[in-house]
Amino acid sequence: MSLMHLAVAAPFAYAAIVPLLHRAVPRIHTGWFVLPLPLVLFAYWLSRLPGIRSGVPTEATLPWIPSLGVDFSLYLDGLSLLFALLITGIGSLVTLYSIYYLSKTKERIGRFYVCLLLFMGAMLGVVLSSNLIAVYAFWELTSLSSFLLIAFWHHRERSMYGALKSMMITVFGGFAMLAGFVLLYVMTGTYDVRAVMAVAADLPAHPLFVPALALVLLGAFTKSAQFPFHIWLPDAMEAPTPVSAYLHSATMVKAGLYLVARLTPVFGGASEWFWLVSAFGLATLFWGSFQAVKQTDLKAILAFSTVSQLGLIMCLLGLGSAALAFTGEASDVYVLAMTAAVFHLINHATFKGALFMVAGIVDHETGTRDIRKLGGIAALMPITFTFALIGAASMAGLPPLNGFLSKEMFFTGVLNASKMNFFSMETWGALFPIVAWVASVFTFVYCAIFVGRTFLGKMKPEALPTKPHEAPLGLLLPPAVLVSLVVLFGLFPDIASYSLIEPTLAAVLPTLLAPGDRFHVHISFWHGPTTELFMTIGVIALGSLLFWQLRRWQGVYGRWPRRWTLNALYDRGLQGLERGSARLTNAYMTGSVRQYLIYIFTFLIVVVAYAMVRTGSFGAIDPADPSYAPIGVYEVLLVTATLLATLAVPFAKSRMSMIILVGAVGYLVVLFFVLFRAPDLALTQMIVETVSVALFLLCFYHLPKLRKEASSTRFKLTNAIVAIGVGAVVTLVALSAGGSNGFGTIADYYLEESYHLGGGKNVVNVILVDFRGFDTLLEIMVLGIASLGIFAMIKLRSGDARRKGDTPNEG
Repeated sequence: MSLMHLAVAAPFAYAAIVPLLHRAVPRIHTGWFVLPLPLVLFAYWLSRLPGIRSGVPTEATLPWIPSLGVDFSLYLDGLSLLFALLITGIGSLVTLYSIYYLSKTKERIGRFYVCLLLFMGAMLGVVLSSNLIAVYAFWELTSLSSFLLIAFWHHRERSMYGALKSMMITVFGGFAMLAGFVLLYVMTGTYDVRAVMAVAADLPAHPLFVPALALVLLGAFTKSAQFPFHIWLPDAMEAPTPVSAYLHSATMVKAGLYLVARLTPVFGGASEWFWLVSAFGLATLFWGSFQAVKQTDLKAILAFSTVSQLGLIMCLLGLGSAALAFTGEASDVYVLAMTAAVFHLINHATFKGALFMVAGIVDHETGTRDIRKLGGIAALMPITFTFALIGAASMAGLPPLNGFLSKEMFFTGVLNASKMNFFSMETWGALFPIVAWVASVFTFVYCAIFVGRTFLGKMKPEALPTKPHEAPLGLLLPPAVLVSLVVLFGLFPDIASYSLIEPTLAAVLPTLLAPGDRFHVHISFWHGPTTELFMTIGVIALGSLLFWQLRRWQGVYGRWPRRWTLNALYDRGLQGLERGSARLTNAYMTGSVRQYLIYIFTFLIVVVAYAMVRTGSFGAIDPADPSYAPIGVYEVLLVTATLLATLAVPFAKSRMSMIILVGAVGYLVVLFFVLFRAPDLALTQMIVETVSVALFLLCFYHLPKLRKEASSTRFKLTNAIVAIGVGAVVTLVALSAGGSNGFGTIADYYLEESYHLGGGKNVVNVILVDFRGFDTLLEIMVLGIASLGIFAMIKLRSGDARRKGDTPNEG
């Protein structure tokens, strides 16, 4: 096992140890035991940076299901390394933050860190796996672990609602993504991502190309909260703030962005990919920023701002994919958009992680996140205010911070897109810079709301649950690191350019590079009085005006009926599904075992008969086939006796008679095995039959006498039709199987290898114990579990009986 495999497996292994540490040392916060792991992993991934910068990716493979082409393959290039650094780096800061945020006595922190480590390992698996099935497995594990983290405070109804909502939407998208992966396998014959990339040029002509593209994007859009699937993200804010800072700034919500970037070499250059990714991203950018302005909860503002920023990055990924439609210098214009996407992805992780932590500090130290109760606390929390100001200014795109640089590059990307003369952009291209600018105005407004309504203005001490004060050093240190990176990447952006952005571009747009070549990225502040600069000035001017006059125009949000919002439609749809499923279930779940058997047997008759008709199996039935063994007089007598005994069971007048007749049928089958020279089977059948009859006699002894109930002719006729149908279908299947054997017999293999491989001369025993050993083992396990269950119920019943028999001593 390689070091990369160990690095991915480490969080899962450590998660198994955390509960033991929590119980063994309860006086020390469990987070201190967890913190070293993400730090060590971050250091390990950081040590791989020089090799990746030199253009040498790393690969490691563990066989998993080689017969199906499924391996646990890991591939480390610029893109996967960037995400691995974000996952472990932000994870380290969040772990430190959580130590001071979550009480070791009031919260179940052992469970919290188990779920956090599971999520960390799952995210590493997503970004490092190069096999699509492994990607899907880790993808769904992120949904499961995030569900557990969002529902950490499970006693709150809104927490459970948010957790269920996020899981339903993301798992639905995950299933769609899996279907897209299967279509890619059908087209290419492989699940390996790099092998798929190698034949990407031949895929657009395939009829399954567009369906696979749409299904993959459905998975990416649901995970990265793109419109209209974004509705799960605001409700996920019910999670503890460390979870929000981790999942919703740098990791889970960026999994969809990772998937789009990873598969850009496969689908990029196609007009469908360009339009779906860029248009959905642009719509999400606008809608998220517009909705963020009306929120009154700090985390709700950040949730919709996250939706908006994810849309911005998604739009840039779509615009950048147009570079693959060109070769040479003609693609450089669109490579800039991809560069902006990667740069803003890094920037968003820094300023949004810091802002989530600031919101948590405000909540922790004041007792509320409601901006209607906050205000004027900057003097009491000056350090927190400074962090909020820097993070919000970066998100708003103000100089000299990193968000300003990537926002300027975004404006450049949409302006270039408006000049495109392909993909039908001549008609719709002008909308891109307009929508982007309007969304940026709303971004400025909600950033001003976040800072102004929380820290500035008049203080309302009577509205605050607790007296505000500055947070302890442990809560301030993690956001301090992040805002330091905001300033550092703003003043010296080429630190990120050479070390992170260039290797990532090489992984996303590999076909644009000649062997040994690399992208050259240089980011600077001043380019003169450009259109982008004037757009930024316009954003600041109009945004300031809208913030100043916010109360006058904010009423526009109440114009749209609440019952027609996306959340209301989701709730009504879910309720409709619940009512419909309950109605359907009540229609067939009548409590009658007979009805259930009729459903099962009718389904069996229809499906098997249909399959035989479609495959032409009836033509294989030939009663005169010479391969059939001759029927002797003994077989006729035994069949006749078995039929008579079977037919007599329903007409028996007592349970004792029924048991005897059923036992007779079993012993007649024993005689069949004797005639067919199968003494082992005959002995086994006889033992089973004897034990069964004895058990029936013991059980039925305690039941009341059998009472015959009058049944209608329709009741009996239905039973007869189903019984005859099942018998006829099974008989025809047996005859068809005997006459259409398309494979060589396996009996010779067992006869030849039973002694050599199994060490036994009794072929039947070797088959049961060796060749089908796991089957036999699982059968024994089922019987053992059933026996334990029966024993437990008997013990419980006997215990209840004893308690009821005890009478208190009144004397």
